Amino acid sequence: MSPVGKKQGLEKSAARAARRSAGSRGAGSSVPIIRGPEAGRETGAGSKSSGRRYLDGQMLVAMPGMVDERFARSVIYLCAHSEDGAMGIVVNQPSQVRNFPDLLVQLQIIAPQERISLPKETETIQVLQGGPVQTDRGFVLHSSDFFIDNSTLPIDDGVSLTATIDILRAIASGEGPNQALLALGYAGWDPGQLENEIQHNGWLNCPADPSILFDSDLESKYARALGLIGIDLARLSSAAGHA
Repeated sequence: MSPVGKKQGLEKSAARAARRSAGSRGAGSSVPIIRGPEAGRETGAGSKSSGRRYLDGQMLVAMPGMVDERFARSVIYLCAHSEDGAMGIVVNQPSQVRNFPDLLVQLQIIAPQERISLPKETETIQVLQGGPVQTDRGFVLHSSDFFIDNSTLPIDDGVSLTATIDILRAIASGEGPNQALLALGYAGWDPGQLENEIQHNGWLNCPADPSILFDSDLESKYARALGLIGIDLARLSSAAGHA
């Protein structure tokens, strides 16, 4: 995988998922979620061509022979996939920032003394390492019962993506989505690169299961995702070892 955020041509693939958080920064709802100095540039959205099969809203599951150690045993929710490339969120790798309320304090969304009044749900929200690109920037993957005009991008019928600070404020006030995870960074591919990796048995794909996406049991997500495809992890690992 290549650093999508550093190349203008590749930014188009991430733009479908994050374009609204990158633009119109004068408005409060358009301020991106960041942990440090803002990274990235504003980009335009790529368009899809008819007649091709894209994998938006599906999960990618790394094969045991994945050569990139950063993505070994990873499960990725694919937010955007087009002729311009692809962008996704790793949903089973914990971040060094483990505590969501601590992050709210760090981002000055709440004062330290306000932690005690946070909704109980905030204690269960996962803070994940979403990928190696723009790791100082946050992306909230959430259920589609929550929507912010000009900020939320619906991906499929049950999952949406919001990358602006207002969703964190909503969660802190008890008005956020029913299910959510916060990912720091994302994963990205060049045009045609994901297709090539799939063709060379780097990834399997399957429909996304919200019970896997938003569940707090990160350790079991990989095996459960393979189970959706009908693959037993023990047998797959054994077969890969004797290839």
